[in-house]
This record gives sequence, C-alpha cells and structure tokens, in this order.
Amino acid sequence: MYVIVLLISFSFKFPATTVQPANATALSARDSLSTVSSTEPKTDKPFPFPGPKLESQWRDVEWTEEQKTSLMTSVSSYKPSCEEVTEARVLLLGPVSSGKSSFISSVQSVFNGRVTNRAMVGSSSTSFTKKLQSFKIRGEKQKDLTGLVLCDIMGLGDGEMTGLTLYDILSVIKGHVPEGYKFSPDQPVRSESVGYVKRPSLKDKIHCVAFVVDASKILTYPKGLSTTFQQLREHISDLGVHQVALLTHIDKICPETAKDVTQVYTSRIIQDMMGKAGTLLGMSTSYIVPVKNYSSELGLNVNTDVLLLSAVDHILQYADLYFQDNTPQYESKIDKNFTA
Repeated sequence: MYVIVLLISFSFKFPATTVQPANATALSARDSLSTVSSTEPKTDKPFPFPGPKLESQWRDVEWTEEQKTSLMTSVSSYKPSCEEVTEARVLLLGPVSSGKSSFISSVQSVFNGRVTNRAMVGSSSTSFTKKLQSFKIRGEKQKDLTGLVLCDIMGLGDGEMTGLTLYDILSVIKGHVPEGYKFSPDQPVRSESVGYVKRPSLKDKIHCVAFVVDASKILTYPKGLSTTFQQLREHISDLGVHQVALLTHIDKICPETAKDVTQVYTSRIIQDMMGKAGTLLGMSTSYIVPVKNYSSELGLNVNTDVLLLSAVDHILQYADLYFQDNTPQYESKIDKNFTA
C-alpha cells in the first residue's frame, strides 16, 4: 500500500493600504482602509489558559453600589474645561461587530436604569452603521444631558462596500462631516459633499478617539489590521487628538469573568489579551480598558455598570486633555505663568 501525502500551501495576501498625508485634499475610494478585511473565513482557535487567577486585582476597582453612584455623578457633572464647547465628542472606531454600538447602548442603559438599545446593533458580519451618528448621553433624570457625546461610524474591514477611507475618518475628526452623512464607496468625503462643514469650530471636531476591539477575535484578526490601526493612530496623533481603547466581549474569553465580572482584573486570560490588544493597536495597555456590554441581559448588574462607567471616566480624562491643549484661555494662562 502506498500513501501519497499532498502538501498544499495557502497564501493570504492583504493589500497594502496607501496612506496620504493628513492634509491631503482628496483620496480615491481605492485608498480605502477596508482593504484589510475582518470578515474573511477563520479557523477557531482555543484561548490559551495562562494559569490560575491572580491573587489580587492588577487594577484597583471598588465593586460597590457607592462606587457606581460616584462614577455616575462624575460623568453626569462633567463639563469640558473650555468655554467654547459644552460637550466632549468621542469617536468610536473599530472593526465590524467589535461592540461600538453596543457600548453606546450599554452606557445609556446605565443611566436609564434599564437595558435599552438606543444605538441600532447588527448581528451580521457587515457593519449595521452606515452613517455618522452622534448620541448625546442623558443623565439619570433623562431631561438632563451629560457633557458626553458618543459618535458611531461604520466598522473597518467591510470588504469593498464601506467606502471608508483614511481621508473620510480624518474629515470626521476635523469636524468637516455633517451629522447623518452616509458614506459611499463611490463618493469619499469631499469639500463639495452635501453639508460639508468648510470651517468647523471646536465644537464640531472630535475631541477623543476610542478604538474598540473584540477580545474574542484578537487572535484571529488579519495581520494587516495592525498596520491599519497604527496608520490611523499616527495621523490622528498629528491632529493632536488623544486616543484610548476598549477591549469588549471579555466574557467570551474568560468563563470566570462571564460568571462574575469582578474577576476581570484577577484574570490572567484577560490580562494576557490586554497585552495582545496593545500590540495590535500599537499602544500601551495603560490606555486600554476592558468592558462588558449588555447584550442578552434584561436587567442591569451593578458590577457591569461600574466597569462601563469606569471606561467612560477613562475616556473623559483624555478628552479633557484635548481641551487643555487646544483652549485659548488655557494657553493664555500658561503664557502668563511663564512671563510672571
């Protein structure tokens, strides 16, 4: 009996993403960041188990009702340290199904006192969000707005159907893209686009970018996605906008955390995945926070609320750094201190 073994080599190539300078005036649809697809077939890989859980939390968090109340008060009372604006605009940016829209709905659910889906959430491999949508987060009394606006945009890696280019994203951050603008693969954002804001003020701009990545997909994301993220981060940094990251779906990679979210910072699995997320994004883990969004739940959980509110508080800290860096009043105070 003869046994013939055939070795077949498969090679997956990710097209290089052409990046134009941040001050470019136009970019064709072919220069789309979506050339890195996050929807390609992947083989499921078991999550490594780094070992038993840690003896103590590697980040200090108080899992109490009092802490939840304190964080809610902090977020509700937040006001930008700039007289020109009343709200911090935060752009959520990440691959398809990473949990951007779910995070928005989860944060509003905490203040609503019940689970609600304010931002439409899709369940397929393609992005449900097709246009720029801004969600003003309301406080406990609902009639009172907080100083936070979460902006949702279509996911990265939708094949050829997104039309989302680097120039599109930078135009959103610079404040040129109007609310409700629908992105098209044939028509990148241009100065001739309907509603294009030619001279955006500080209140029109994005004040912080929060990258969103799915913890359960970190090991299977395409290699090219890391390059895409780092290209984005470089150009966003050139605009003086601070960046943080949310690691979602942590309950899918750690059974203990799925049962009890207070185990998040004693889980070696999550700690290890935080490091991998940092490598993917090209940022220190000090900028990354793990979150568990509400999905199938019908009621709130105080510990999940604490984790979500801690993430919001983290985001607002970096949004405020933007105002400190770009506020004339703040700059004038610095000048006076130096000349005194």
